[in-house]
Amino acid sequence: MNLVTESSNLQDYLKEQVEVDFSHTLILEKAEELFNNTHSDVEKTKKAFEFVRDEIDHSWDIKGKLVTCNASDVLANKQGICYAKSHLLAAILRSQGIPTGFCYQRLMLFSTPEEGYCVHALNAVYIKSLSKWIRLDARGNKKGVDARFSIEKEKLAFTINKELGEMDYPVIYVHPHPKVIEVLKENSDAITMYKERLPERL
Repeated sequence: MNLVTESSNLQDYLKEQVEVDFSHTLILEKAEELFNNTHSDVEKTKKAFEFVRDEIDHSWDIKGKLVTCNASDVLANKQGICYAKSHLLAAILRSQGIPTGFCYQRLMLFSTPEEGYCVHALNAVYIKSLSKWIRLDARGNKKGVDARFSIEKEKLAFTINKELGEMDYPVIYVHPHPKVIEVLKENSDAITMYKERLPERL
């Protein structure tokens, strides 16, 4: 996968945003809990990824109706869909000066094309010590989904099937995509949103 940065300036991937509110007390407290001064950028990235993957529930998996968006809200409620979880991972890592962006895939929503498609969110993280971007998917593991931290071969939640219309979007976005923000802001029931209202493509 040849990734393309939306901005050539790494500082853009460190900026605070409405959805990536890393100066919020909850984010700062969690970062202090997760990290210490001896951790490398690789260790911090792995710890943050595994925390968001394992400790923040995916709304669909728990049949939670609450729609979260901003990173602090996701952390406070400990749930969100992939879009929201990507905001939290970005916030935690940006709080540590680790450049983090947003990537997307087009996937079948369920198991067949007839059931529709959705845009799925994950993150790209720049590891300065390795001079490379890596993609990480903190969606949350379950039966059939086993995303892992890896600085070598990607171990994402989903494998793209191009023959069935799925695709990787190559851009590493500085901000969460507007279509993602729109759907999160316009819905109040996460289950209905997930089944019926997710964007099918960027």
